[in-house]
Amino acid sequence: MNEQLVALRRELKYEKTDACVQCGYCLPACPTYATMGKETHSPRGRINLVKMAGEGKITDLSVIEEPLDLCLGCRACETACPTGVEYGAILEAARAAIVRRKSYSLPVRILRYTLFKKVFPSRLAMNLIGNGKWLYEKSGLQAVARKSGVMSRLPAHLGEFEAATPPAVSPRERRNLPRFTAAKGKRKFTVAFFSGCVMDAMFRNINELSVKLLAEAGCDVVVIDDQTCCGALHAHSGELDESKSLARRNIAAFERAFEWGEADYIVNNAGGCGAMLAEYDHLLADDPQWSERAKRFAAKSKDISQLLVWCGGVLVADHPPEKVTYQRSCHMTNVLKVTQEPLELIRSVPNVELIEMKEAEMCCGSAGIYNIVHYEASIDILDRKMEHVTGTKAAAVITTNPGCLLQMKLGIERAGLSGSVRALHLVEYIAEAAGIS
Repeated sequence: MNEQLVALRRELKYEKTDACVQCGYCLPACPTYATMGKETHSPRGRINLVKMAGEGKITDLSVIEEPLDLCLGCRACETACPTGVEYGAILEAARAAIVRRKSYSLPVRILRYTLFKKVFPSRLAMNLIGNGKWLYEKSGLQAVARKSGVMSRLPAHLGEFEAATPPAVSPRERRNLPRFTAAKGKRKFTVAFFSGCVMDAMFRNINELSVKLLAEAGCDVVVIDDQTCCGALHAHSGELDESKSLARRNIAAFERAFEWGEADYIVNNAGGCGAMLAEYDHLLADDPQWSERAKRFAAKSKDISQLLVWCGGVLVADHPPEKVTYQRSCHMTNVLKVTQEPLELIRSVPNVELIEMKEAEMCCGSAGIYNIVHYEASIDILDRKMEHVTGTKAAAVITTNPGCLLQMKLGIERAGLSGSVRALHLVEYIAEAAGIS
């Protein structure tokens, strides 16, 4: 075997493909196989393509780009797999290999560089986006844009997503997320809160409610100033080196909280971010200077639902009767294996009836920016999901990930249910029930 092929196999994590026995247990769990019906758009089909590339049977990696690009990365196949195939690691390695060899046009290169290196990792840039959205809303520009119909002419269906985004908080409110919030009553834990990039820019109110809920449940909450983007969007887009750089920055930032004795756990409120943070140990496994530090970080990373349950929940005295359903975050379910805590919190609210939808574990089609770059494929998956939501006759759809939240809001609009069904993050729902604003 020549050295070039040996190097490619290492780059593709070829050895991990051997665990796949092509049994097909993954097929019913795969959203793209369900909607597209092609073997090349199934987990075992994609693994076989990577395997063929590692064996030199496919010499041009651009041949496998589309099947891999159309994968949601939901990793439901890992949960279904009887042999423990590490599909997520194979997928991200293959995407990175493709990106390293791809020649992008100048506009695309500029866009990728700006987003991945200058926007998502920059708290200043994300704050400017959040503040700009607030100005856009308060100045009347939003009303004019929507009334004029210009939103429907935006590329990549961005107008539809703009309509689904929550109202922005003011610049003054954005500055007021305190570095330290004391627990109400007896302190049970001290936690360092991961605020995220998109979460903090577009869903700042959920971050604020998260801190308040944690304090109400008995946690001292520390917000680390120099934290940055988790790197999930970078890893999913083949920018693994940048993702590793962001992981190192976050580990170093949060280590200072550990040294001060201030943090029992690192808490996040976004399933996608949480999965990335919890896999920093895998991401940096080959880095001798950071691997052990990454293991310690990953072990401390927890979803907010876990902490709220461990603390005994948040007191809700009463609540009007309501039927709700829960849209599971793929990464919380398939990577973090956090499945019961959100349900426990929902069921703890008096007079609320939780109705599980059909195919509850199936992805909603959001998957980071998948619903923007692959809109039609995403909508096929969303429409299937909304049939199941409608079947529950629920008045609220609760989720735990910002992408899922936007996708469910879009689905509600598409299904003509905006007058009778609402979509909320779990944090919003519990805070609302507890009278916390």
